[in-house]
Amino acid sequence: MDDWLWMTAADLGRGIADGKIDPVALTETYLQAIDAHADADRIYARTTADRARAEAQAAAQRAASGRRLSPLDGVPISWKDLFDSAGTATEAGSKLLEGRVPDRDATVLKNATAAGLVCLGKTHLSELAFSGLGLNPMTATPPCVNDAGAVPGGSSSGAAASVAFGLAAAGIGSDTGGSVRIPAAWNDLVGLKTTHGRLSLTGAVPLCDRFDTVGPLCRSVEDAALLTAIMEGAKAPDLRGTTLDGARLMILTTGAMDGLRDGPREGFESAVKRLQDAGTTVDTVDLPFVNDMLALSPLLYAPEAYGIWKDVIEAAPDKMFQPILERFRGGSAVSAADFVAAWRKLGSYRQMWAEATAQYDAVVIPTAPNLPPDADRLMRDEDYYVTENLLTLRNTRIGNLLGNCSLTLPTGVPSTGILFIAPPMAEERLLRLGRAAEATLS
Repeated sequence: MDDWLWMTAADLGRGIADGKIDPVALTETYLQAIDAHADADRIYARTTADRARAEAQAAAQRAASGRRLSPLDGVPISWKDLFDSAGTATEAGSKLLEGRVPDRDATVLKNATAAGLVCLGKTHLSELAFSGLGLNPMTATPPCVNDAGAVPGGSSSGAAASVAFGLAAAGIGSDTGGSVRIPAAWNDLVGLKTTHGRLSLTGAVPLCDRFDTVGPLCRSVEDAALLTAIMEGAKAPDLRGTTLDGARLMILTTGAMDGLRDGPREGFESAVKRLQDAGTTVDTVDLPFVNDMLALSPLLYAPEAYGIWKDVIEAAPDKMFQPILERFRGGSAVSAADFVAAWRKLGSYRQMWAEATAQYDAVVIPTAPNLPPDADRLMRDEDYYVTENLLTLRNTRIGNLLGNCSLTLPTGVPSTGILFIAPPMAEERLLRLGRAAEATLS
């Protein structure tokens, strides 16, 4: 049964459908693995064992009578602790929200439950989801699967760790500037940032309403497709027969390739070479306006985040990790006029991007320019913290600013990913391309 802990969610679902896997036994296997894991309390903020067992029992009865609700009916997954769960605390990694217990599930959790998925519990995250590092001394910092001394990436840090350490078949996270894709890449997982507005944010603790998105962290592109469709209440795209033959990719050199560390460069170049060998045409393109677009970030993110959280934060600022507090407060220095002007500029950059990339199936860049930083050094070296946090999120933030969807895949070099960026609402196309790329890269 321990083999179940390392299977894809889709394969577990097929095992349940074939009568080879009992959802109750599967859920107990995960719960026992969580109980036995030395770092479980750094990964899960809290488990929902009673709920999981009840949902697994119902899934087993449906499987026995041929009434399964979805391909993942009976599969246990984890949820980032900013998705409301009825009767169970949802605290978004912050002491400010300690003891907050919602009375209903977030819409995406409700949809997943209606499709038969089993909720194992809530995973730790960066404080109020406002960091790409995954460092959270106020609640817990989950481990990185490739480096015990490093941070796991954030803000969906526990979601990634729950999958990477075999404590969930998949994890659901959120992505505002890279919070699904960074921890997915640093823990050798698949991570999908959905188009802003595609999946419901109702019942999700916000960071920036205009950028927040929901997405899965998992073991395969097939899992990402199934989970996204289930959370949307839609049908998953058909991934059969995918090929890279004739695909056209664009490597964005502006900004995204600057300052690459050795590992990410090696992983990216190796992945691109394999994609080319499989029949993909790859062009290298410079788009100077991208740097100007990235420079808008301080005018867009912190002002909105601080506007949402100002009253709560200033009522008890001592409950926050100082670097996160300062990042929120940085939004207070931006005027309303500058905020509005920045959004108008961003709209023009989005149009320029659409025109420049229209001929390509996707744009590809390294998911993160750096490897997971050392956790202890982040705590004692302020300059290192600021530098690594900003560098970590630089590449992924491109997709958030553009409002696009994007998919990170492991490259084969530990803790490195290749990021595929596609137009808004093009998840089906992106997932088919990603499935073909995955077959080549694996």
